[in-house]
Amino acid sequence: MDELAAAVLLPSFPGTEPPDWARRFLAAGGGGITLFSYNGPDYGAVASALRAERPDLLLAIDEEGGDVTRLESEEGSSFPGNAALGAVDDVEATEAVASAIGDKLAAAGVNWNFAPVADITVPGNPVIGVRSFGSDPALVARHTAAYVRGLQRSGVAACAKHFPGHGSTEQDSHLELPTATGDLEEALAPFRAAVEAGTQSVMTAHIRVPSYGDDPATINPRLLALLREMGFGGVVVSDALEMKGLSGSRGVEEAAVLALEAGCDALCVGHDLHDEAVSAIAEAIAARVSRDRLEEAVSRVRNLAAWAIPRGARHVSDTCQVRDVARRAVTLVGDVRVRNGARIVELAPVANIAAGEHAHTLDGATFVREGESVPDADVYVVRDAHRHAWMRDAADRPDAVVVEVGLPEWRPTRARGYVATRGRSRASLAAAREVLGL
Repeated sequence: MDELAAAVLLPSFPGTEPPDWARRFLAAGGGGITLFSYNGPDYGAVASALRAERPDLLLAIDEEGGDVTRLESEEGSSFPGNAALGAVDDVEATEAVASAIGDKLAAAGVNWNFAPVADITVPGNPVIGVRSFGSDPALVARHTAAYVRGLQRSGVAACAKHFPGHGSTEQDSHLELPTATGDLEEALAPFRAAVEAGTQSVMTAHIRVPSYGDDPATINPRLLALLREMGFGGVVVSDALEMKGLSGSRGVEEAAVLALEAGCDALCVGHDLHDEAVSAIAEAIAARVSRDRLEEAVSRVRNLAAWAIPRGARHVSDTCQVRDVARRAVTLVGDVRVRNGARIVELAPVANIAAGEHAHTLDGATFVREGESVPDADVYVVRDAHRHAWMRDAADRPDAVVVEVGLPEWRPTRARGYVATRGRSRASLAAAREVLGL
């Protein structure tokens, strides 16, 4: 039972050298490790060290492209994100971008990507935003399927998230339990498309769906049964256990047991839980989850590991096409050209928890937080200005250009020019610099 319990856990550790507890975890049958930005920049070396302990290891990561990147957390992603891809609405381009991301992961020894985001977003959502392909269910569905096909063509397992749809919430499940307000059948459409495209895994959301009771989807057997009714036979993996939407009222050990009993097959332990916490979770699982349920879950995890045998990058991606997609996603209104040496101010909100802080922005920008004095500038960079009145008030100035790097739900009325990139990946910011003439 101890070995079975270890096989369904996906813990993490900081740094580039696996600590002793992680080596013991893998020796005891641990199924996988989740990598974060704190394991970089040489992910290949980390992968090699871990596979020396367990060759059939699943190495998972959040490498969505766009705003959420681990491999390129310092410099920003090379790839436009989902909002940009949805705006272009070219499924072949989406498949190509996903394949390029898969190539990069495979070259680093990573064989499981917690992507694509299959959520249908609403403007008020604080955590999904530009991570979604859009607000139209049919568009999100076709691009989710394309992303799954492209990623898995590189031999990297896809993971459609966050089932049954985190987009129609206006709370962040990292901090509290959100409630889904949209039409459930519409929210499920992208997940149906992902299943039809052959996704190897699906990640659950820590959200409440009122018609299915008060328990978050991760521990709600009725909701997880919907996924199996779609014909999905792969791995159901939980979002991180320490997120308050799941464990805030019950603790991580209880959350782990309930998630497995509800139908999850693997548990993302998360960024903040290590060593003794992982041991406590494993002990609770071994003591309280039935052998039959654990064996079923472990069988699915091992099938995934067999499918995702590391192969390395198998083909060269078309990087020119990737850059072209970022440019095609940009919206321009008015006169947006600025002089060399233009004064640039970025009005920076609190970081999106899933994406983290980004150091990379338009070169030479001055960061200004809410409540700070906003200087005169030629260019104001905003993120999701529709959600932040202070940004709208500060940026909408005559003779200025506003660059929106979040969702383009608000447009200035006084500024002379407006640019929307639909994300702040390195690729999208390069496209912004190009149109600005910087």
